[in-house]
Amino acid sequence: MNSANRERVKELLSRAARLPPQDRAAFIRRAAGDDHQTAAEALDLLNTLDDSAFLSAPTGAGLAAALPNVGIPGEGPGTRIDRYKLLQLIGEGGFGSVYMAEQTEPVHRRVALKIIKAGMDTRQVIARFEAERQALAMMDHPNIARVLDAGATEAGRPYFVMELVRGEPVTAYCDRERLPLRERLDLFCDICNAVQHAHQKGIIHRDLKPTNVLVTVADGQPVPKVIDFGIAKATAARLTDKTLFTEMHQLIGTPEYMSPEQAEVSGVDIDTRSDVYALGVLLYELLTGSTPLERGRLRSTPLAEVQRLIREEEPQRPSLRLATLASSSGNQLWTPLPTEGKAPGSSVMDIARQRRLDPSQLTRALRGDLDWIVMKCLEKDRGRRYATASSIAEDISRYLSDQPVLASPPSRGYRLRKFARRNNSTAQGGLKNLKIDER
Repeated sequence: MNSANRERVKELLSRAARLPPQDRAAFIRRAAGDDHQTAAEALDLLNTLDDSAFLSAPTGAGLAAALPNVGIPGEGPGTRIDRYKLLQLIGEGGFGSVYMAEQTEPVHRRVALKIIKAGMDTRQVIARFEAERQALAMMDHPNIARVLDAGATEAGRPYFVMELVRGEPVTAYCDRERLPLRERLDLFCDICNAVQHAHQKGIIHRDLKPTNVLVTVADGQPVPKVIDFGIAKATAARLTDKTLFTEMHQLIGTPEYMSPEQAEVSGVDIDTRSDVYALGVLLYELLTGSTPLERGRLRSTPLAEVQRLIREEEPQRPSLRLATLASSSGNQLWTPLPTEGKAPGSSVMDIARQRRLDPSQLTRALRGDLDWIVMKCLEKDRGRRYATASSIAEDISRYLSDQPVLASPPSRGYRLRKFARRNNSTAQGGLKNLKIDER
């Protein structure tokens, strides 16, 4: 595909993304006219918009993720970029590829090299990539992957080099090692403190999830590392001279972990409490083996309905989720739980055993303080969430030391008000003159 044709395909897909899914194919055929080759290329790529992998792209869920094969052949194992020899592809996102590479000078070591994919080097993508590079350079924390170097290829495609994190997603590590709740909570506190460090540097991650929190082992101890600030947003300072722009109808993030305000198409007014929400989803998954909104359900739902669910559907408390799953399975031990990192056939019994408990013990352990800590993170109204990531860690520390936690169940008045808003204006009108405790 020549450059002119490639740009034409990009243009068609960009315009099609603004239309309802059912109208996109017809628009491309109509707009392409007699250019059947361009139409065929665009329609082929359009199919990925509804692919199950589309919404879970590591660096974002937007139009860029639908263009993995546009462009000229890129770098591959055995090729060199400056003083780095590419060894193998270890990860791909919407617009970046990550390679394990060997640095030859001035020191000899294995590193991770991230580079924009061929054909994806638009101004918007380069700006986002440069923002990630600058964000990482600003941070210095043992639980955040360090940036080591940066540069550009001879063709002008930017890359950066970071420490090679030899680990696995935090949920997979915890389940494989069968970590009990206390050890899972200790790891989670480290993650919260890393995110707090980023926030203090003015950086919001915006895509916190298990695949972006890897656990490695150092001196026999697990060490979580937060990676992939590819869609990070600056809160206090400009990270790059180029403008960071999110196209209309483009969601940035991963739906299962996305805050209600992030699910708004405008994507405006996102602050650090969006990461607090994502941390709550991660904690929910560490405790129960499932996200509040299950992946299988979201993958079969239209985008507009996904956004509505994120914004409006109240999640079950963790203990209630497990109790519901246990009761629905009856005497059957193999209740499927569609969630990230879980093999088909995972069951309530499996989940409990991975935490070295039986189902009833796990449900009892979650009931109460842990329920309310998680639910405070997952408040739809961000003003009711923890104000900072460190506040979550502090409340968990209180729980682990048998001290009273700050999180508490919502008052009866607050629940009544929420019920009225969900159901009908008449009920709400009957309550509007009541003095209601908003706690």
